Amino acid sequence: MKLMTSVHEKELQAIFGESRVLLEESDRLSYSFDASFGTYMPDAVVQPRSTEEVAKVMQLANREGIPVYPRGQSTSLSGGPLPVHGGIVLDCSQWNDTLEIYPEDMVAVVSPGVLTSKIDEAAAKLGLMYPPDPSSSHVSTIGGNLAENSGGPRGLKYGVTKDYCIGLEIVTPEGHVMRTGGRTIKNVTGYDLTKLIIGSEGTLCVITEATLKLVPRPKAYRTAMIIFDDLVTSGQAITKVLTSGILPSKLELMDQACILAVEDYKPLGLPVTAEAIVLIELDGHPKAIEEEIEKVAFICREAGAHSVNVAGSSEEAAKLWQARKLVSPAIVRKKPTKVSEDATVPRSKIPEMFQRLKEIRDRFHVDLVVFGHAGDGNLHPNIICDKRDLEEMDRVEQAVEEIFKAAIELGGTLSGEHGIGTMKAPFMEMEVGPIGLDMMKRMKNAWDPNQIMNPGKIFPEPGKKLVLRDE
Repeated sequence: MKLMTSVHEKELQAIFGESRVLLEESDRLSYSFDASFGTYMPDAVVQPRSTEEVAKVMQLANREGIPVYPRGQSTSLSGGPLPVHGGIVLDCSQWNDTLEIYPEDMVAVVSPGVLTSKIDEAAAKLGLMYPPDPSSSHVSTIGGNLAENSGGPRGLKYGVTKDYCIGLEIVTPEGHVMRTGGRTIKNVTGYDLTKLIIGSEGTLCVITEATLKLVPRPKAYRTAMIIFDDLVTSGQAITKVLTSGILPSKLELMDQACILAVEDYKPLGLPVTAEAIVLIELDGHPKAIEEEIEKVAFICREAGAHSVNVAGSSEEAAKLWQARKLVSPAIVRKKPTKVSEDATVPRSKIPEMFQRLKEIRDRFHVDLVVFGHAGDGNLHPNIICDKRDLEEMDRVEQAVEEIFKAAIELGGTLSGEHGIGTMKAPFMEMEVGPIGLDMMKRMKNAWDPNQIMNPGKIFPEPGKKLVLRDE
């Protein structure tokens, strides 16, 4: 990788103007980290607002061999946008001028810097919905969601970001502009490049525009909170609900540590003696979901639930979901560092994964809490710790590796929605094998022969391991 020079800086200023090229150390430091671990200083930060500007900076970077790192709002939990080899950060967060809804085609066309929640808000005015709803949707950009293939609670019923993106405009590493897909729901012309790019974490190209599929907005919702005295039993109940013919729009779990943390943070009247609570939301036709919510309650009681509380109003439902949203801020009050993982297992293995997580917690003596999208097996085992305590962080790193091993051994995956980035790259071969990793590298080399697109992500680098400590 080549270093930036004053000549390169002048070229960038000619493209963007001085105000959108950030070279001061204080500015660059603001782009040296994300919501994960590690700090890496870029040489320059640019803020594009047009496809033409992106094409020009990519032509410069490709010619000179300078790394480029596309970046949204830096909410990544896997290190996706970190400038690990220096170079240019491409900050797309200010590029939010296009958000157009086409109700007859049921699509939205958006710029990469548009906040994800804004898309659903715009669709709702026309009776439509953009289903992907990551927890960070009010601050994360659609460009970042596309790069990481983000999910969210509604992923259980509706799927994730890749299921709704049907077309892209991109800039290749050489600076060429091209389109993939289009506005049609059916499109089987050649390789599906759209799906290849989504989830590629900025390692293949820069996304400059997206065409997103929308769906009709449900007419009604019902929510229930199911209380369990045993975490494994809650997993068994989840499996029985999902095999009953009912498909909830959301199915979220909180273990006892989460319940206690939320009640300490903001008392909501949660059952602190419960080992787990499960929140279920159904959506659809009012009469249909009335029948389904009763069936869910019956199934959970039969499976061993302590009690079932069905919200009687939208206000009561909102209060229940508030508890789930408060988990992340609540659990970090105990210790300042939160290691957020998203290992995912097949639905049938949810009870066994719960048991494995309890064993890992006890073996490594870590503060491990479990919450997340239990309905699709996308659990969020979080470890609360203090990265200044090196002995504790050594145990945490071992525990994280064991979580990954448990997920893979149960037929699952390293990541359900956070992506690989720098955090999980050392474990890639564990899941995909040497042949799978080699095939991915071949695709990367074909798209980006000069290796300038977001280097240091997805693919393990020699000698790299998971490090969560400040050393």
